[in-house]
Amino acid sequence: MANRFNESLLSFTLFHSEFLPGLRIIDNFSDRITFNVHNKEKDDKHHARQLNNLTLELSSSPSTTITASDASIKNNIVMSISYIHTFNNPIIKTVHHVVHVIGTEAELFAIRCSINQALKFDNVSKVIVITNSIHTVKKIFESTVHSFQVQSVTILSDLYKFFRCHKNNSIEFWECPSCLKWHLHNKVDKESKTFNLIPLIPSKISWDFSRKSKSDDILKVWKMTFQALNLKGNQFLDLLNNDNNIIKPSYIKEESWLKKFGHLNSLCVCATRAITNHTLIGKYRLRFFPRDEFKCPCSLYSIESRHHILYECGRFNGYWNLRRNSLSHFVIFLELNLGALTFSDILI
Repeated sequence: MANRFNESLLSFTLFHSEFLPGLRIIDNFSDRITFNVHNKEKDDKHHARQLNNLTLELSSSPSTTITASDASIKNNIVMSISYIHTFNNPIIKTVHHVVHVIGTEAELFAIRCSINQALKFDNVSKVIVITNSIHTVKKIFESTVHSFQVQSVTILSDLYKFFRCHKNNSIEFWECPSCLKWHLHNKVDKESKTFNLIPLIPSKISWDFSRKSKSDDILKVWKMTFQALNLKGNQFLDLLNNDNNIIKPSYIKEESWLKKFGHLNSLCVCATRAITNHTLIGKYRLRFFPRDEFKCPCSLYSIESRHHILYECGRFNGYWNLRRNSLSHFVIFLELNLGALTFSDILI
């Protein structure tokens, strides 16, 4: 029986003033809020230098505070930690532990605590928030109702009072990926991962954690069904990733195949046909139109098949690589030979 009675239900207000157009904080104080996202196309060192400049500003400005926060999950126990720095010295450290919540909830709670503590300092006019979850920060200012509304409302209420106090008060959000290992964030990142707690049982389960657990269970069954019961079809083309492992299905971030060829419709059609072997080639003609010609035009194979086209046919040797069973090389082959897996008289 599902443990549905142990779930924490969502709590939000559809018409809260912080989310109504014209009353939102982003509508009235947009010039006081800045998002600085890490540009993946630029050198990490450039972003690190920008963050270093913040510490220089901090060391010379008593009215500026920097907060760095992070969260980590181990055995369904979440640890969120935040540091508040002023004059380049940590003066407040907050640590929280909770069971059965998702990482986004913990990250948002850590940001909420750090902002709340930073705004309590006398004469503070600028708050700089360092986080590796800038997408979580942006949820704070979304006008749509979401499961993190309670956290967002508290943060927005604190910021509204802060901005109303003085016209020069502002807040900056800076993204700092963990891989950057920038010193202020690296400290909280390491500390958030070095804990070993025993959870208190029983404990409430957050709504999002419950949904995630059920989603994970469905995905596990999906993967098992996909592999064990052969429901993917006898003709399904198993492709390998860069680690030479068979690619398994996933629905996250255009995984597992679509992210490689979903940018071009013609390529997507060709790849889908090839992977499922619903290709408009000789073997297809033989099955559905046996009176039509089904030999390969290269005249070296009696039946034009997918395997022959990918590995043997001399018409498509413009790109030759023995690893055509890997997804990346398979896509390169198709990009150079979009007409390889269609009827020869309607080549793309």
